[in-house]
Amino acid sequence: MKDMRTPLNKVRGLGSAKEGTDHFWKQHVTAFANVFLICFFVIMVISMQGSSHDDVIETLRNPLVSIVLLLVILSGVYHMKLGMQVIIEDYIHSDGLKFLSLMANTFFCAFIGFGCIFAVLKIGFGG
Repeated sequence: MKDMRTPLNKVRGLGSAKEGTDHFWKQHVTAFANVFLICFFVIMVISMQGSSHDDVIETLRNPLVSIVLLLVILSGVYHMKLGMQVIIEDYIHSDGLKFLSLMANTFFCAFIGFGCIFAVLKIGFGG
């Protein structure tokens, strides 16, 4: 079996990060979960079409609905983070800019996720 690394990369120990398969499976598992979770979300939004504000709040206070919405948020935001990470790693070649972009991606996804989770929990607990 021929090693495809350059002699310099062999000395530096650069090569496979051994995380590609793990990343691939996480991205595909969240994509599969999102199919069902987003379908639930879309059906819920369509079913509440024309409802009053109080009716929508009452629906969102249902523990089952709140839990599924939290799963939608967690799975969706994590899938978004993984997808943007692949794009950043593939198309940004400067190490410094790549590092900053990956950090910004993580912070952005965390900010969006925590904001959405806060909103669902606030409504769910009657705040």
